Amino acid sequence: MNIDKSKKRIAKKVKMGFKGYPQLSIAYFGDTKDIATEVVVTFTAEEGAEPQDQRFAGQSDVREDEVIQSALVKIMERTDAKTVLEVEGVSFLNQK
Repeated sequence: MNIDKSKKRIAKKVKMGFKGYPQLSIAYFGDTKDIATEVVVTFTAEEGAEPQDQRFAGQSDVREDEVIQSALVKIMERTDAKTVLEVEGVSFLNQK
């Protein structure tokens, strides 16, 4: 799927706000605020359910990675997520 098309589909779902469960949360992480090298997708089937995380990593900015963005869209479709939340910006990776 085209990178722009993937990003638009994700953004459209995010703009809809909370619509109930199942819910997906997307958070980007990196060593700097400019480049996200990881994305964590958290799936919650219903209120109070144990969240499930899936992590994707890349060498460059994952927000511009066509394969990863397409995978996020496929996860949205496969889980039939009613709500998609996206954490704004890039959070710092935990440094050990």
